[in-house]
Amino acid sequence: MKKTLIAISLLGSMCWSSAYADTVLGVYVGGHAWNMDTEGGFSNTTSLTNFDFDSETKGSFYAALEHPIPLVPNIKIRQTEMDSGGNVTLTSSFTFGDQLFTSQSDLVTDVDVSNTDFILYYELFDNDLVSFDFGLNGKYVDGSLFVQDASDTTISALEEFSGVVPMIYSRLELGLPLTGWGIYAEGSFLSIDDHTLSDYQAAITYEFVDNLAVDMTLEVGYRAVVLELEDLDDIYSDLEFSGVYAGLEIHF
Repeated sequence: MKKTLIAISLLGSMCWSSAYADTVLGVYVGGHAWNMDTEGGFSNTTSLTNFDFDSETKGSFYAALEHPIPLVPNIKIRQTEMDSGGNVTLTSSFTFGDQLFTSQSDLVTDVDVSNTDFILYYELFDNDLVSFDFGLNGKYVDGSLFVQDASDTTISALEEFSGVVPMIYSRLELGLPLTGWGIYAEGSFLSIDDHTLSDYQAAITYEFVDNLAVDMTLEVGYRAVVLELEDLDDIYSDLEFSGVYAGLEIHF
């Protein structure tokens, strides 16, 4: 009987210690390999020039810190590579960055809108069945749009822009207890004036390591980022970056 009571006490202490540690402080780190396709175009006017972009495999890495302090939001920081090259044969003249590109010119382009998300959020629900987060995302975009004449490299233009875009953030996660399987959808959105920026992803997850020291989860999903700008520092764009991704998350 004493041995049974001791075993139960030890088991209870271990479970309490795990739950207490996770309640006091939870650290998440992860990364994704994103097979990214790019579509659309850009210009200095409302008449956009669309390019034929290459498919790229890009990386996205993040870290999050969760805590039990009331009214103080949790924080997540995510960095995403988003650059791609493309080409087009002009059917009409195209002016970009004060440089004129004549009709029938073969152009190459390099678009880079790599960004960093600074997310502050609250956990409104958090259990094995459902988890829901809501907050704000300050997306810092450090962008550049480069265009060059393929046959005359002296003819080129470069436009650069950067800034923080405030967005609404949310995440919904559903789990199947005792199986390790789950799904989640996560996204940020902004629509103001004629600018629209969205960043959505959804994935199937499988937690293959679950113990007192660390949890490890595999993810396979789909992500789409849309960048529609109307006269932002003379930049007009309608670009979409989308594709499947696979990754790993580690929870300490």
